[in-house]
Amino acid sequence: MSRLKEMKNYPIYVWIASLFGLGFIPSGMPGTVSSFAACIVSVFVDVPLWAIILVTLIGVWATGMSEKFFNMKDPSFLNIDELPGMWLSIFLLPKGFIIPGFFLFRLIDILKPFPVSAMEKLPGGWGIMADDVVGGIMANIFLQLLNGYLYHSGWIHELISTL
Repeated sequence: MSRLKEMKNYPIYVWIASLFGLGFIPSGMPGTVSSFAACIVSVFVDVPLWAIILVTLIGVWATGMSEKFFNMKDPSFLNIDELPGMWLSIFLLPKGFIIPGFFLFRLIDILKPFPVSAMEKLPGGWGIMADDVVGGIMANIFLQLLNGYLYHSGWIHELISTL
Protein backbone atom coordinates (compact mmCIF):
# COMPACT_ATOMS: atom_id res chain seq x y z
CA MET A 1 0.00 0.00 0.00
CA SER A 2 2.90 2.39 0.62
CA ARG A 3 3.88 2.42 -3.06
CA LEU A 4 0.32 3.40 -3.95
CA LYS A 5 0.54 6.31 -1.51
CA GLU A 6 3.89 7.34 -3.00
CA MET A 7 2.55 7.43 -6.57
CA LYS A 8 2.47 11.23 -6.64
CA ASN A 9 6.26 11.27 -6.19
CA TYR A 10 7.03 8.80 -8.98
CA PRO A 11 8.18 9.81 -12.46
CA ILE A 12 5.70 9.61 -15.35
CA TYR A 13 7.20 6.38 -16.68
CA VAL A 14 6.25 4.60 -13.42
CA TRP A 15 2.71 5.92 -13.78
CA ILE A 16 2.55 4.57 -17.32
CA ALA A 17 4.21 1.21 -16.55
CA SER A 18 1.84 0.61 -13.60
CA LEU A 19 -1.23 1.62 -15.64
CA PHE A 20 -1.59 4.81 -13.63
CA GLY A 21 -1.35 3.02 -10.31
CA LEU A 22 -3.51 -0.01 -11.11
CA GLY A 23 -0.47 -2.23 -10.58
CA PHE A 24 -0.09 -0.92 -7.03
CA ILE A 25 -3.62 -1.79 -5.91
CA PRO A 26 -3.19 -4.51 -3.27
CA SER A 27 -5.19 -7.21 -5.04
CA GLY A 28 -2.35 -9.71 -5.23
CA MET A 29 -3.23 -10.20 -8.90
CA PRO A 30 -2.07 -7.13 -10.84
CA GLY A 31 -1.72 -9.10 -14.10
CA THR A 32 -5.25 -10.44 -13.88
CA VAL A 33 -6.71 -7.06 -12.95
CA SER A 34 -4.89 -5.37 -15.83
CA SER A 35 -5.92 -8.08 -18.31
CA PHE A 36 -9.51 -7.62 -17.18
CA ALA A 37 -9.19 -3.86 -17.74
CA ALA A 38 -7.98 -4.59 -21.28
CA CYS A 39 -11.06 -6.81 -21.77
CA ILE A 40 -13.37 -3.99 -20.69
CA VAL A 41 -11.78 -1.68 -23.25
CA SER A 42 -12.20 -4.42 -25.89
CA VAL A 43 -15.92 -4.69 -25.19
CA PHE A 44 -16.36 -1.11 -26.37
CA VAL A 45 -13.52 -0.68 -28.88
CA ASP A 46 -11.86 -2.94 -31.44
CA VAL A 47 -8.28 -2.03 -30.58
CA PRO A 48 -6.40 -1.52 -33.86
CA LEU A 49 -3.00 -3.08 -34.46
CA TRP A 50 -1.27 0.32 -34.58
CA ALA A 51 -2.55 1.05 -31.05
CA ILE A 52 -1.31 -2.32 -29.79
CA ILE A 53 2.13 -1.62 -31.29
CA LEU A 54 2.17 1.90 -29.84
CA VAL A 55 1.26 0.69 -26.33
CA THR A 56 3.91 -2.02 -26.64
CA LEU A 57 6.65 0.46 -27.57
CA ILE A 58 5.62 2.91 -24.86
CA GLY A 59 5.57 -0.03 -22.45
CA VAL A 60 9.11 -1.08 -23.42
CA TRP A 61 10.34 2.40 -22.53
CA ALA A 62 8.23 2.85 -19.37
CA THR A 63 8.92 -0.59 -17.89
CA GLY A 64 12.62 -0.43 -18.72
CA MET A 65 12.96 2.92 -16.98
CA SER A 66 10.83 1.75 -14.04
CA GLU A 67 12.90 -1.39 -13.61
CA LYS A 68 15.99 0.81 -13.22
CA PHE A 69 14.13 3.25 -10.94
CA PHE A 70 13.11 0.49 -8.51
CA ASN A 71 16.26 -1.58 -9.10
CA MET A 72 14.05 -4.67 -9.52
CA LYS A 73 13.75 -7.20 -12.35
CA ASP A 74 10.20 -7.29 -13.78
CA PRO A 75 8.23 -6.38 -10.63
CA SER A 76 4.57 -7.44 -10.77
CA PHE A 77 3.27 -3.89 -10.34
CA LEU A 78 4.65 -2.96 -13.78
CA ASN A 79 1.61 -4.26 -15.61
CA ILE A 80 1.23 -2.31 -18.87
CA ASP A 81 2.44 -5.48 -20.60
CA GLU A 82 -0.95 -7.09 -20.00
CA LEU A 83 -2.69 -4.66 -22.37
CA PRO A 84 -1.02 -5.60 -25.66
CA GLY A 85 -0.90 -9.26 -24.63
CA MET A 86 -4.62 -9.38 -23.92
CA TRP A 87 -5.52 -7.30 -26.98
CA LEU A 88 -3.43 -9.54 -29.23
CA SER A 89 -5.09 -12.66 -27.82
CA ILE A 90 -8.46 -11.48 -29.17
CA PHE A 91 -7.26 -9.51 -32.20
CA LEU A 92 -9.49 -10.03 -35.27
CA LEU A 93 -11.85 -12.29 -33.33
CA PRO A 94 -15.57 -11.78 -32.61
CA LYS A 95 -16.50 -10.18 -29.27
CA GLY A 96 -17.67 -13.60 -28.05
CA PHE A 97 -14.01 -14.61 -27.76
CA ILE A 98 -13.14 -11.94 -25.16
CA ILE A 99 -13.83 -14.18 -22.14
CA PRO A 100 -12.14 -17.30 -23.56
CA GLY A 101 -9.28 -15.06 -24.68
CA PHE A 102 -8.95 -13.66 -21.17
CA PHE A 103 -8.71 -17.10 -19.57
CA LEU A 104 -6.38 -18.53 -22.21
CA PHE A 105 -4.09 -15.49 -22.12
CA ARG A 106 -3.91 -15.58 -18.31
CA LEU A 107 -3.15 -19.33 -18.40
CA ILE A 108 -0.32 -18.79 -20.89
CA ASP A 109 0.96 -15.79 -18.93
CA ILE A 110 1.06 -17.79 -15.69
CA LEU A 111 2.48 -21.05 -17.09
CA LYS A 112 4.91 -19.31 -19.47
CA PRO A 113 5.42 -22.13 -21.99
CA PHE A 114 8.17 -21.83 -24.59
CA PRO A 115 8.62 -19.41 -26.41
CA VAL A 116 7.02 -17.10 -23.80
CA SER A 117 9.62 -18.12 -21.20
CA ALA A 118 12.44 -17.35 -23.65
CA MET A 119 11.12 -13.81 -24.24
CA GLU A 120 11.39 -13.00 -20.53
CA LYS A 121 15.15 -13.26 -20.86
CA LEU A 122 15.36 -10.25 -23.16
CA PRO A 123 16.89 -7.21 -21.44
CA GLY A 124 14.91 -4.48 -19.66
CA GLY A 125 11.52 -3.44 -20.94
CA TRP A 126 11.85 -5.70 -23.99
CA GLY A 127 11.67 -8.81 -21.78
CA ILE A 128 8.81 -7.42 -19.73
CA MET A 129 6.71 -6.65 -22.80
CA ALA A 130 7.76 -9.44 -25.20
CA ASP A 131 6.63 -12.38 -23.08
CA ASP A 132 3.07 -11.03 -22.96
CA VAL A 133 3.09 -10.11 -26.65
CA VAL A 134 4.19 -13.63 -27.59
CA GLY A 135 1.66 -15.10 -25.13
CA GLY A 136 -1.09 -13.02 -26.73
CA ILE A 137 -0.07 -14.20 -30.20
CA MET A 138 -0.08 -17.83 -29.03
CA ALA A 139 -3.55 -17.42 -27.54
CA ASN A 140 -4.78 -15.72 -30.72
CA ILE A 141 -3.55 -18.53 -32.96
CA PHE A 142 -5.31 -21.12 -30.80
CA LEU A 143 -8.53 -19.08 -30.71
CA GLN A 144 -8.35 -18.44 -34.47
CA LEU A 145 -8.10 -22.20 -35.04
CA LEU A 146 -11.06 -22.73 -32.71
CA ASN A 147 -13.02 -20.01 -34.49
CA GLY A 148 -12.27 -21.62 -37.86
CA TYR A 149 -13.25 -25.07 -36.60
CA LEU A 150 -16.46 -24.00 -34.86
CA TYR A 151 -17.66 -21.13 -37.06
CA HIS A 152 -15.71 -21.49 -40.31
CA SER A 153 -14.44 -17.93 -40.05
CA GLY A 154 -11.32 -15.98 -39.14
CA TRP A 155 -8.05 -15.22 -40.86
CA ILE A 156 -6.52 -18.68 -40.31
CA HIS A 157 -9.62 -20.37 -41.72
CA GLU A 158 -9.51 -18.07 -44.76
CA LEU A 159 -5.81 -18.76 -45.24
CA ILE A 160 -6.30 -22.54 -45.04
CA SER A 161 -9.35 -22.37 -47.35
CA THR A 162 -7.32 -20.69 -50.08
CA LEU A 163 -4.58 -23.35 -50.07
